[in-house]
Amino acid sequence: MNTIALQKKRKNIDLPVETLQKLSIMAASQGKSLKAFIENILISKADNISIEVTSNPSPSGDPWFDNPENLAEVEKRIKAHKNGKADTTVVLHSAEDIKNFINNL
Repeated sequence: MNTIALQKKRKNIDLPVETLQKLSIMAASQGKSLKAFIENILISKADNISIEVTSNPSPSGDPWFDNPENLAEVEKRIKAHKNGKADTTVVLHSAEDIKNFINNL
Protein backbone atom coordinates (compact mmCIF):
# COMPACT_ATOMS: atom_id res chain seq x y z
CA MET A 1 0.00 0.00 0.00
CA ASN A 2 1.40 3.39 -1.01
CA THR A 3 1.37 6.29 1.40
CA ILE A 4 0.83 9.82 0.17
CA ALA A 5 2.16 12.66 2.29
CA LEU A 6 0.16 15.86 1.98
CA GLN A 7 1.86 19.16 2.57
CA LYS A 8 0.15 21.21 5.25
CA LYS A 9 0.71 24.69 6.53
CA ARG A 10 -0.49 25.91 9.88
CA LYS A 11 -2.16 29.33 10.03
CA ASN A 12 -3.78 31.13 12.94
CA ILE A 13 -6.93 33.07 12.13
CA ASP A 14 -8.89 35.55 14.19
CA LEU A 15 -12.67 35.23 14.22
CA PRO A 16 -15.30 37.07 16.23
CA VAL A 17 -16.50 35.19 19.33
CA GLU A 18 -20.06 35.03 18.00
CA THR A 19 -18.82 33.44 14.76
CA LEU A 20 -16.82 30.84 16.69
CA GLN A 21 -19.87 30.03 18.81
CA LYS A 22 -22.03 29.49 15.73
CA LEU A 23 -19.38 27.37 14.03
CA SER A 24 -18.93 25.33 17.22
CA ILE A 25 -22.66 24.58 17.32
CA MET A 26 -22.63 23.57 13.64
CA ALA A 27 -19.57 21.36 14.19
CA ALA A 28 -21.12 19.67 17.22
CA SER A 29 -24.33 18.99 15.30
CA GLN A 30 -22.23 17.05 12.77
CA GLY A 31 -20.18 15.29 15.45
CA LYS A 32 -16.95 17.03 14.41
CA SER A 33 -14.39 19.11 16.23
CA LEU A 34 -14.45 22.83 15.49
CA LYS A 35 -11.00 22.59 13.86
CA ALA A 36 -12.01 19.70 11.58
CA PHE A 37 -15.29 21.44 10.71
CA ILE A 38 -13.61 24.71 9.69
CA GLU A 39 -10.88 22.85 7.76
CA ASN A 40 -13.52 20.91 5.80
CA ILE A 41 -15.39 24.11 4.92
CA LEU A 42 -12.22 25.83 3.70
CA ILE A 43 -10.97 22.80 1.77
CA SER A 44 -14.35 22.36 0.09
CA LYS A 45 -14.46 26.04 -0.90
CA ALA A 46 -10.88 25.97 -2.22
CA ASP A 47 -11.52 22.79 -4.23
CA ASN A 48 -14.47 24.46 -5.97
CA ILE A 49 -12.59 27.62 -6.95
CA SER A 50 -11.31 27.88 -10.48
CA ILE A 51 -8.08 29.87 -10.65
CA GLU A 52 -7.17 31.32 -14.00
CA VAL A 53 -3.98 33.19 -14.75
CA THR A 54 -4.00 35.46 -17.73
CA SER A 55 -0.96 36.79 -19.53
CA ASN A 56 -2.63 40.20 -19.85
CA PRO A 57 -1.07 42.34 -17.08
CA SER A 58 -3.73 45.04 -17.33
CA PRO A 59 -6.08 45.08 -14.31
CA SER A 60 -8.87 46.31 -16.60
CA GLY A 61 -8.16 43.67 -19.26
CA ASP A 62 -7.07 46.23 -21.85
CA PRO A 63 -6.88 44.33 -25.18
CA TRP A 64 -3.77 46.35 -26.16
CA PHE A 65 -1.78 43.95 -23.95
CA ASP A 66 -3.19 40.91 -25.78
CA ASN A 67 -0.96 41.75 -28.74
CA PRO A 68 2.34 39.87 -28.17
CA GLU A 69 4.31 42.61 -29.95
CA ASN A 70 2.99 45.28 -27.58
CA LEU A 71 3.74 43.13 -24.54
CA ALA A 72 7.24 42.36 -25.82
CA GLU A 73 7.89 46.08 -26.28
CA VAL A 74 6.77 46.84 -22.74
CA GLU A 75 8.95 44.04 -21.32
CA LYS A 76 11.92 45.24 -23.40
CA ARG A 77 11.54 48.79 -22.09
CA ILE A 78 11.15 47.62 -18.48
CA LYS A 79 14.31 45.55 -18.77
CA ALA A 80 16.22 48.47 -20.36
CA HIS A 81 15.03 50.80 -17.60
CA LYS A 82 16.11 48.37 -14.87
CA ASN A 83 19.52 48.05 -16.51
CA GLY A 84 19.84 51.83 -16.76
CA LYS A 85 19.76 51.71 -20.55
CA ALA A 86 16.50 53.47 -21.30
CA ASP A 87 16.52 54.84 -24.87
CA THR A 88 14.54 57.99 -24.24
CA THR A 89 14.38 60.43 -21.39
CA VAL A 90 12.05 63.39 -21.31
CA VAL A 91 12.86 66.23 -18.95
CA LEU A 92 10.19 68.87 -18.50
CA HIS A 93 11.09 71.92 -16.44
CA SER A 94 8.10 74.21 -16.82
CA ALA A 95 4.41 74.29 -17.57
CA GLU A 96 5.31 75.51 -21.06
CA ASP A 97 7.54 72.43 -21.57
CA ILE A 98 4.68 70.17 -20.50
CA LYS A 99 2.21 71.95 -22.78
CA ASN A 100 4.56 71.70 -25.78
CA PHE A 101 5.30 68.04 -25.07
CA ILE A 102 1.62 67.11 -24.90
CA ASN A 103 0.77 69.11 -28.03
CA ASN A 104 3.51 67.31 -30.00
CA LEU A 105 2.37 63.80 -29.11
